[in-house]
Amino acid sequence: MAVSGQRRRPVVALYERIADAVHDGTYPPGSTLPSEPKLAAELGVSRPALREALLLLQEDGLLTVRRGVGRTVNDRPPRRGFEHVQALEELIGPGAPLRVRALLRTVEEPTDFTTQHLLAPARAELRFWESVLTGEGTAAALSHEWAAADELLDRVHPEFARALRATDTDARAATAAGGAVRGPGPAVSMLSVLLGASRETALSAHSGITATLLGRRRGEQLGRPADTPAVLVTQVVRVGETPVLAAKHMLPTGAPALPVLQSH
Repeated sequence: MAVSGQRRRPVVALYERIADAVHDGTYPPGSTLPSEPKLAAELGVSRPALREALLLLQEDGLLTVRRGVGRTVNDRPPRRGFEHVQALEELIGPGAPLRVRALLRTVEEPTDFTTQHLLAPARAELRFWESVLTGEGTAAALSHEWAAADELLDRVHPEFARALRATDTDARAATAAGGAVRGPGPAVSMLSVLLGASRETALSAHSGITATLLGRRRGEQLGRPADTPAVLVTQVVRVGETPVLAAKHMLPTGAPALPVLQSH
């Protein structure tokens, strides 16, 4: 069910008008917004309504208040919506994208999670990548990513299958041969490999968000106590009706904000 502009709350409609002006370059990154009286007059709204919308824009990272300067548009306004298929390191990087540090690159049999989300048979072999995303020297997220079995990828998305094999080759050339690939590995996420291989292939994705705790092992990997609250994002990316990638992303308290746009 689509939600029309007429049914938006007034503050949300005003928020969107200003956000659209930021994204279309009317108020470009780095610029200072007009004063409240002037901006209210330009938009034809009251100052209290404008002030409320501006506060929401500040909370969402589009604007910054600088004493003696006013409200300025952030140099890299946050991207809109987790419903867009975009690598997590690009989506939640507040300025520059986060860096991907490979913890594990291996092949494993399906788990309950991948059996459910990738429709993988019990004895399939699935690529599994475990990575920590870091920014400004701090671990911001832990990602687990699985690709569908090679046989399926060769049929529904051969470019992705070839890109994964090339990445495997590069990783093994930089580390010891045989077994699981540990250590530096490729500084890239599996989803970014998929996106790079999908210029001619349409993708769709579905994500879920739940609250949880890190637990001992994930806490050690992220340098946080085991009882640290966290957000768990699950994600499945499809080509047509066929799932080709499934992921779990763990974002502990203090991680960069994740923009989420709900749609019906």
